[in-house]
Amino acid sequence: MILTMDEIVNAICLHIAERKQIRPQDVQVELFWDEDTGYSAEVWAEGRSQYLVESNMIEAIMRYLYSEYNIRAYREQIALDLDEEITAHVDVEMEQAY
Repeated sequence: MILTMDEIVNAICLHIAERKQIRPQDVQVELFWDEDTGYSAEVWAEGRSQYLVESNMIEAIMRYLYSEYNIRAYREQIALDLDEEITAHVDVEMEQAY
């Protein structure tokens, strides 16, 4: 299963909104990849900016997979990738969704 960049952004928005108890549409996200630091995201919420590292992004993706697709995935099953855009490759079978 592959999550698009839009789905990753949605996952982060939902994750931050739940943690801060705000609406997902009040969260803005920009994804980054850097040769030295790897994958990260800058998040704006409640007038403040914060950075998420790759493990925080994967945590948001795990929660998104469960809430949107009813798939329980482990960290080891999720890998971020950069082609033309940042995507998340999830190593689960769709039959696993229940």
